[in-house]
Amino acid sequence: MTQQVSDQHSQRIVAIGGGHGLGRVLSALGDYGEQVTGIVTTTDNGGSTGRIRACQGGIAWGDIRNCLNQLITEPSVGSMLFEYRFKGKGELNGHNLGNLILTALDNLSVRPLEAIQLIRDLLDIRPNLLPMSEHPSELAALTPEGETVSGETHIDELSAPPTRLFLSPTVPATREAIEAIEQADLILLGPGSFLTSVMPPLLVPELGRALKHAQAKLAFIRNLGKEIGPAGEMPLATMLSWCERAMGGKEIDVVIGEQHAPQLATRYQQKEASLSSSNHHWRHDRDKLRQAIDETLLDGHFSVGRSRSS
Repeated sequence: MTQQVSDQHSQRIVAIGGGHGLGRVLSALGDYGEQVTGIVTTTDNGGSTGRIRACQGGIAWGDIRNCLNQLITEPSVGSMLFEYRFKGKGELNGHNLGNLILTALDNLSVRPLEAIQLIRDLLDIRPNLLPMSEHPSELAALTPEGETVSGETHIDELSAPPTRLFLSPTVPATREAIEAIEQADLILLGPGSFLTSVMPPLLVPELGRALKHAQAKLAFIRNLGKEIGPAGEMPLATMLSWCERAMGGKEIDVVIGEQHAPQLATRYQQKEASLSSSNHHWRHDRDKLRQAIDETLLDGHFSVGRSRSS
């Protein structure tokens, strides 16, 4: 059993998404340390992040900050500062200090990734965090009526699912993100807002191609409840199809959720597990999620310790 755990922790895991969902996955896998890499959506245009982007430009920092917050294991003055949100009636009202710090570090750094690394060092965070791109872009959607809607906040307000999502403009992937995908043993998609958290990284052409050719097995982690907004009207099979299309036809291997989905094609392996928190039924419990991912790695469906040249 000790050898089994050791082999398991030698595996490289890449988790893709944004917001609270990705942060939950990364915090559940915190013990894997630098063997885990999060590839984070950077298209948010709401709240403090949206206001900063409107006046400063740059990538959206909100989802990255959220992931960093959830990876803090030892509270400190630094962590409290990073999580601080201003209140009052002035221009700072509603702004998160972490977003402002990351924006300032970005302005002082050669690359946005350097800003993230500085915060990781400051807060003693071991898992890797990479923006899907270091270039700013907006998420856009084509509605069934043929109208183009730009911005995550507007897409979340659509009355029906869009027929297509795309990035405007098209941006290059972070080089390190491509390398992480190429070296991964397991790649996780979700949970989280499907259209505005899970899909944007897959729409970066270089990431889509890297995922298409990845040797890693792919797992999709389902949300615990029906999503609010247009994605809530999308069947699970449609969501998986959208992911696979963005990945150039790469098939998802396993779907992790609390209940079996009888509507899915038999080519999908389904892993059922108790995942919800005892306090909030809509939130994944870190320990339960960690166990489900651990078991997925140890499942015979995955070749633990396989050769990367295979």
